[in-house]
Parts: sequence; C-alpha cells; structure tokens
Amino acid sequence: MSLLDHIDSPQDLRQLDKAQMTLLAEEIRELLVHSVSECGGHLASNLGVVELSLALHYVFDTASDRIIWDVGHQSYVHKILTGRRRQMSTLRQLGGLSGFPKTEESPHDAFNTGHSSTSISAAVGMALARDLTRQKYSVVAVIGDGALTGGMAFEALNHAGHQGCDLTVILNDNEMSISKNVGALSGYLNRLRTDPSYSRTKEEIESRLNRIPAIGPNISKAAGRVKEIVKHLVVPGILFEELGFTYIGPVNGHNLDELYLMLSNAKQMKGPVLIHVITQKGRGYEPASLEPDLFHGIGPFDVETGHPLKKSLLTYTEIFGEYILERAKTDPAMVAITAAMTSGTGLAGFAARYPERFFDVGICEQHAVTMAAGMAKCGLRPVVAVYSTFLQRAYDQLIHDVALQKLPVIFAIDRAGLVGEDGPTHHGVFDLAYLRTIPNLTVMAPSDKEELLRMLDAAFNMEGPVAIRYPRGVAESHPAEADLPVVPGHARLICEGPDLTIIAIGRAVNIARDVTAKLSRVGIAAALLDARFAKPVDTAAIRQRALTGTPIITIEENCLNGGFGGAVTDVLAESGAAGGCLQLGIPDEFIEHGKTELLWQCLNLDADSIVESILKRWPHLLKRGHELELLKIVKG
Repeated sequence: MSLLDHIDSPQDLRQLDKAQMTLLAEEIRELLVHSVSECGGHLASNLGVVELSLALHYVFDTASDRIIWDVGHQSYVHKILTGRRRQMSTLRQLGGLSGFPKTEESPHDAFNTGHSSTSISAAVGMALARDLTRQKYSVVAVIGDGALTGGMAFEALNHAGHQGCDLTVILNDNEMSISKNVGALSGYLNRLRTDPSYSRTKEEIESRLNRIPAIGPNISKAAGRVKEIVKHLVVPGILFEELGFTYIGPVNGHNLDELYLMLSNAKQMKGPVLIHVITQKGRGYEPASLEPDLFHGIGPFDVETGHPLKKSLLTYTEIFGEYILERAKTDPAMVAITAAMTSGTGLAGFAARYPERFFDVGICEQHAVTMAAGMAKCGLRPVVAVYSTFLQRAYDQLIHDVALQKLPVIFAIDRAGLVGEDGPTHHGVFDLAYLRTIPNLTVMAPSDKEELLRMLDAAFNMEGPVAIRYPRGVAESHPAEADLPVVPGHARLICEGPDLTIIAIGRAVNIARDVTAKLSRVGIAAALLDARFAKPVDTAAIRQRALTGTPIITIEENCLNGGFGGAVTDVLAESGAAGGCLQLGIPDEFIEHGKTELLWQCLNLDADSIVESILKRWPHLLKRGHELELLKIVKG
C-alpha cells in the first residue's frame, strides 16, 4: 500500500517524516499525471505546486485557516490532501470534482475561484472580517506571477499594506501564466530570481549600514539617506516592502524544509507578509516540463508519450488564427492584442510571424481594450482576441472607451457558450446579453467555419466596433450552402417550411438543423433562419414570419435573460405576436461542469428535448399517424 492511501486529511500529513513526505510528493505527481491523462485538465501548474501544497497543509490547518488559490487551476493537490483523492477519476466530469476550488464541494475550499487576480482581495476581506469578529485564524492567498500582472491584485496589495492586517501572500513564481509572462513586473521577478546580489537579506544590508558611525547630526542624517538609497538598490522585494509587506524570498518551492521554515515564520509574523516561492511548472513529468504551455490545460493524453489521444478537426480558434495570419500579409494596419492567452486564442502563429504587431498585455483585459481604442484612434485596426468570460472584466472599457467613440476595434470572442469541463467560471453564456445593450456595437455569431470566415471579412469592412463570438471546439462545415454576403441585420435562410419557424444563432444553428430533421420525420416542415446578428437583428425577417401566424422558436447558447431571444420577442411584441414565441437557451442559473453534449441534455437543449418542448407547446403540429415515430425520437 502506498503512502497516499493513508492520506485522507491534512492531519495525516503531520504523522510523516521528511523521507516519507518526499516519497509522498512523487506519488501525488504520479496520481496527477494519470488522473489528468484520463479526464483532461490543468496538469503543468499542479505538478509545480506539489511541495508547496504539502508545506501549506503541514503548517496551516484548513479546518479553520483560510487558503485562497488564485484562479484555482493549481488546486488539484489541495483536493487530494483534503479527502478527495478517491474522486480524482471524476475530475471535471458531470457530477464529479470541479477543476477549481468550490466551497460547495469541501469545507477546506475557502473561496470559489476561476478567474485570475482575485485571491488577495478575498484574503484581505477575510482578514478584516476575522479581526472585526475577534476570531483567530490565518489567511493565505496563493497567487501566480502571471495573475499578479492583473491590476486588481495590485489594488489589493496596496490596500492590504495600508490596513496592515495579518495575512500571508504566497507568490508562486514559475515564469508562466498560460502563455509566457510579459511586462515589467515579470522582468523584475526575473531579476530577483537570477541576480546573486538579491540573495542578500534585508537584515544583512541594514546590519552593515547601521555600522556607519554617526559623527554629528548632519552625517547621521546623510547616513540615513544613504541607507535608504542602498536599500532600494539591493534589498530584494523592495516593491512589496514599499507597499507595506514584509518580503521573504526567493524560496525554493521544491525544498520542503525551506518551505516549512518560511511558512512557519510567516504564520507568527504581524502584518502582511509576502513569500516569493520559485517553482517549476510541469515538474516531475518530462512532457509537461518541456511544454508547460501545452500542458497548462490539456485533454486526455497518452501517459507514455504525452501526445493527445485524438487529433480533432480544425477548431474555431485555429480557423481564426489562420485567418488573422493570412490577413496580416495584405493589411499592415491590423494589429493583434490578447491578455495572456496567446495560444488559447489562436495567435501563436501571428505572434511568431509579426512580433512587432502583436501585443500580449498580461492578465489585463481592461488595459487591452482601452489600448486597442487608442490604437484605433490613431489609424490602426486592432483585433482583441479574448475569452467571453474574460471580456466581462472590461465591460466599462467596451462602453466608455470603444463604443462611445465608435472606434473600429474588432473583438474576437472565443469560448462563447458552454465550454464544458471548466464549468461556471468559464461558460461564456452572458456575452450576447451584455453586448447587445451597447450602442454602436455590431454583434455577430457564426454557425460554422464558412460563416466565421465571412464574418471576419465583413468586420474589417465595417465602421465602428464589431464583436464576433464563437464557441470552443471543432467548427462545423457546410461549404455547399450559398455564400451569402454578411450584411448587418440580415439573417440567412437555411431551409423553408410552412409549419413553424426556428430562429437560431451561433452554434445553436447546428442543433436547430437536427431539430428540423427530426421534425420532418413526424411530418412537420420547419423553416430555419440563421440569425447571424444578435445586434442588429433582422427585424424585417422576424416580422415577415410573425405575419404568417405560425409558431416561432428561438434557440441560443446564451442566457435567456436579455439574450438573443429577448431581441426577437421585442420585435414580435411590436408586431403584436410575442405570445407565439418559445425561447430556448440557458436558464437563470449557473451551469455546472461536464461535457458540453451532456450539459445540453441536462438543459433540454439537445435536439430531442427541443422537439419535445415544441410539441408540448403546440401539440396540434403533430400530424396523425406520426405518434410512433415521435416516440422513437423521444427515446433516442
């Protein structure tokens, strides 16, 4: 029996000696590799924090102490050590373990995370609540050097130093977020890591300076000034010291003895403390250490080779990346911007080929959008590639800096709709609702590969800001369909039918294709409109359908509240026909993690369920003699 078989809670760790802890670290890495190889997930980051996680749980007691994992994709070891080892085979599966900390999942998870740069703010809040309620527990925030580029992290550091509250920030420095870290802060941390002069401690420097003899008040004052100047030159972590933190480090993040000592010391210290820990992303598994970017988030793979188990067809992300790379050859005004997601948004090829026209700003979506506005104001054509849920962080900049000035910024919004195993923090199911309220903004959603390419072409020929939202995963392809030009506010008729009309947008169009096919099996001929635009919608086509008096169904992979269906019913209401519309989409709740196809079924958004919903609403549509065929459809 392995050591890991005896670890069911953090208390079990404290029964182990040094040699056993080292062996346990190896067993945990082996479990991580095999679990993620089967379920997919975030591997490289978790392999890098094994010793750090062991040390944290050895020194702190998560039954009362609060550990907040920033982003949280590096919390798998924490889950293993807090009683969830046997559930690792369910990681990111429907009904199984979340890929992020989740308070509903375990009392050892102090705070739900999923987006970066939030941990220190949450830690400050918990520390202040602890002090106000006169309780006794430690508060620890674990944040990566990539997440530290987010402005919110510095707002929190500034406030924590001002308040002077007792808390510990662990800076997990592995030189990577998802893409390689960028910016002045990354350079500063690199100097701390590599310059031998930075290894001197604050106490050493101050001890030597205090030996300067004070001959008279003037020389004493001058010596004080010299001491401050020299401290700023050579004392490590002076940036954090100036913010009010006691800086400790750099610390070897794979040396358990060193970690125990530093964490134990920090636990006893007063005021805010920052421990700078150096770790290696992907440690212990060669494929992940060689390609940490690839193994940041990976699907199932072969453990022996590290290769993905299957090669999929082109994704929307890859199609976008190829288009932008090709477009750059003939459009010198085009620039590409991303927020620490070079590979994730498909811009790796563009970054390599046109480095002077590529800008990775770090985890700073607000800055990315306003910077794009500045570029557009000066004649460039910026393309901001960003995940749907990450763009939420720049909503004010979208409105105030881009749309208000009608600036020609193109937003390539990836991971729109349900994203599957990453769950509620990453499902892009709000963008149609939050984007269609913004004046001057055109919002499009392709239903297949061909439509994405047409929409990108159209976006570069439009005036003002344009958003194109597309899903994660493989792109459908329908090359035989008519190559209709993309004109704002004009839908695309895919098929005609007199019995009812389905108006769908984005990936939901392909679900609607299956719905129309299944309806035809029971004698119902449905028209299918690919809306293409969430703003402006095709009011003429909607009104024309309303005049027929036949039922209208809208399908979208977006929240129903304020979404595309609402835009359609607004038009129908003006035509006096809103009561004849069935809206299908994401209900007013957060959707859990799981394979996308299973989530559609759970939400009754798969084709069979939609057929049921239509016939439940309008049973008269079912023609006599088709009941048996309907039963076959319902039962799959």
